[in-house]
Amino acid sequence: MTTDQDVQDVGADPLANADGTELWLERTGTRQYVGRSSRGGEVRIGSLGDPDAFTPGELLKIALGACTGLSSDAALARRLGDDVPVTIRVGGLAHPTEDRYPALTEVLEVDLSGLDDAARERLLTVVHRAVEQHCTVGRTLEHGATTTLTVAGER
Repeated sequence: MTTDQDVQDVGADPLANADGTELWLERTGTRQYVGRSSRGGEVRIGSLGDPDAFTPGELLKIALGACTGLSSDAALARRLGDDVPVTIRVGGLAHPTEDRYPALTEVLEVDLSGLDDAARERLLTVVHRAVEQHCTVGRTLEHGATTTLTVAGER
């Protein structure tokens, strides 16, 4: 969910993140990095086939699914219970020559069998609306984002 803290002012630090969190990656080997946050989180990143590591594309897909999960969580828990089991599967193949993902797919798996038809439709409407309005990752992918790379010492 986007907050006022997430919105950057013109001239603000381009590396600023919500709540002052710092994010960085450190090289740990050939085509291997560890992504870190100042809150103590870590994720191993590598090439396809590296054990115990995610590729950048896998992380993109997982970020999309995680954003969907977090955006829809309150509605699902409110109607189905705090311990509702939810699985979100994500996928999408890279274009063979363009080094990009032309389409990503998510499937949110949750048991709705305990709801009558009207309650089911209401919950589905609320879940879709919550994701469409509050999934920052999905909205960024749908609307595009500019990226800027600066190599330290380049200027």
